[in-house]
Amino acid sequence: MAREQITLECTETKDRNYTTTKNKKTTPGRLELKKYSPRLRRHTVHREVK
Repeated sequence: MAREQITLECTETKDRNYTTTKNKKTTPGRLELKKYSPRLRRHTVHREVK
């Protein structure tokens, strides 16, 4: 299967707030999205962690 479940971690608080899936074949690098951080109460960059 090409899809893999990943966890997104906030770059500022290091909280792991979100889980999602991604296609490993089309996106081989680490995913980086702007998502809402509940602790900071604003949108921050979240990066993929293993």
